[in-house]
Amino acid sequence: MPPFRAEHMGSLLRPEKLLEVRETIREKGISAEEAGLPAVEKEAVANVVKMQQELGFKAVTSGEYNRTRFWGLMWDEFQGTIRLQDAEASMFRLYHPDVVSLIEQDRKVMPGDSVIAGSKLAHDAQVSVSNLRELQLVQAAVPRSDWSNTKLTMITPAWFHMRYKQGRAYTKEAYASDAEYFADVAKVYQAELDMLYRAGLRNVQFDDPGLAYFCSDKFRQGWTEDKDNIGSVDDLLDAYIALYNDSTSKCPPDMHTGVHLCRGNFIGGRHFAEGAYDIIAKKLFTDLNVNTFYLEYDTERAGGFEPLKFLPKDKYVVIGAISTKLRELEDKEEVKQRIYKAAHYVAEGSGQTREEALKRICISPQCGFSTHESGYPLSEEDQRRKLALVRQIADEIWGEP
Repeated sequence: MPPFRAEHMGSLLRPEKLLEVRETIREKGISAEEAGLPAVEKEAVANVVKMQQELGFKAVTSGEYNRTRFWGLMWDEFQGTIRLQDAEASMFRLYHPDVVSLIEQDRKVMPGDSVIAGSKLAHDAQVSVSNLRELQLVQAAVPRSDWSNTKLTMITPAWFHMRYKQGRAYTKEAYASDAEYFADVAKVYQAELDMLYRAGLRNVQFDDPGLAYFCSDKFRQGWTEDKDNIGSVDDLLDAYIALYNDSTSKCPPDMHTGVHLCRGNFIGGRHFAEGAYDIIAKKLFTDLNVNTFYLEYDTERAGGFEPLKFLPKDKYVVIGAISTKLRELEDKEEVKQRIYKAAHYVAEGSGQTREEALKRICISPQCGFSTHESGYPLSEEDQRRKLALVRQIADEIWGEP
């Protein structure tokens, strides 16, 4: 059962053929079918699944090849959403790390697509098809006996809330409060997860930059200074944990759930946030009802391993110790010593031996290799070497998948 000793975060570098077809669609304004995109995606996913299997990874993914951005199209497919292009900057928390990095000060707009609730949110299985299609492409490339290992990444339920000013993630006609909005967000996530479970999914990873932003002093200060906000920044964290727990509350016991605390992995390898996990660790690890925490630990930005002492005995941690931002290959022995150090704190907090604690630890790169479809510093060969190193370290520490 997931998680496995060697993991990766989902996104992988896109092949040129796939990027070229997508560019043709944009330039010529033709449909995906006219450009032959479905066939190209199918071939690309089959190839990337084969690559993962050759390197010894059990939790294979689509590489997020069906997406142009890591959050995909799921929210666009929810009933009641409005897709905005170049939204007014006044809608956003200008201290939110993503917004700080992306806002165009001269134009006073947020570039790219953004989604709000224009009316009551609902789930329609006839429309919510992108995640299902992505899952089915991976399933087509592996034996049915391996379907339970397949991992699908999914954007956090709070993604289109945290970046907006108080009350701006939805129109006044749609919702009167965050509580009403969160209740319906949870319902559509419950429906999406149920649909995917019935299709064979048993392994879901929520990608969540927002949770890592609660570790940022700059974000916490910005929240405090924003007089439009209701409650404290820690009240917001509590609300998001409750939202997660509600969203996953109907998952069957054999559905593995995990959350990746991402610190940003934008074009050119940029990061968006810094700050140790200490300030949120106890609450997060104890109260958030997921099986596994995927944590970025590739640089000093994330602080030390001390917060891992709060990891409950029934939960796992995947240490993201290999960088997807730097081409240089990490020193294998140094990384192994870091894993042992992490195990020391897990053991200290749970009263276990180091060997027992190691059974709840895995290793991975710190983030995906291509959270957006292009513009990253690593080559495909660099990516392969990094993944091979993850597998080698896992074999030498644990000697199991």
